[in-house]
Amino acid sequence: MLDADLLLRIYAAGCFPMWDEANAETGIFRPDPRAIIEFDGLHVPRRLEKRMRSAPFRITTDEAFEEVLDACHEGRDDGCWCSPDMEVAYIELHERGFAHSVEAWLDDRLVGGLYGVQIGAAFMAESKFSRPGAGGTDASKIVLVATVRSLAAAGFSLFDVQFRNDHIDRFGVVEIDAEEYEGRLERALVTPRDWPAEFEGASGRGGAEDQGRPERTRDH
Repeated sequence: MLDADLLLRIYAAGCFPMWDEANAETGIFRPDPRAIIEFDGLHVPRRLEKRMRSAPFRITTDEAFEEVLDACHEGRDDGCWCSPDMEVAYIELHERGFAHSVEAWLDDRLVGGLYGVQIGAAFMAESKFSRPGAGGTDASKIVLVATVRSLAAAGFSLFDVQFRNDHIDRFGVVEIDAEEYEGRLERALVTPRDWPAEFEGASGRGGAEDQGRPERTRDH
């Protein structure tokens, strides 16, 4: 059984779990190379930057962790990769201050978000989503950019996104080898950092039209 303590040790060792729904097995992964976003290398497409200036969403953190967790795993073409045990463990880590969510709201509707695990100055982004037909176009992208910028301002040193893919490559994702990743992770683990209470874009009105879909940050 994968409990919260084991899950935390897996991340601290530079790995992460994925549930294989078809075979009812949890695999532990250590990609080499590893995909990260450098805080000083974030690239924001011009159209998205312009949209963010209009503050289309209200951005919050840790207001709806369980709802974000569920939304990231529902209706996926590639199956669910978070087992019931893993979900319970992530919720416990959230209650203990190690797992966090960032949310995008349109009025009172949750239209996008992401979640991940924080240890020290490292954030391991797990998954993000936006909701089609609910006004969530660009919501997951805006949440991702707001998270990177807010953690940079808070002095974080590592933003892990696991794998490169088409969803996040546009944001300046780079790959480093596993040895370098683990060295940077080791230093980040012993560097205390507080999770920001507010995120960039938190003053947004949350009243623009949008469309979206569930995505993985690992799809990221």
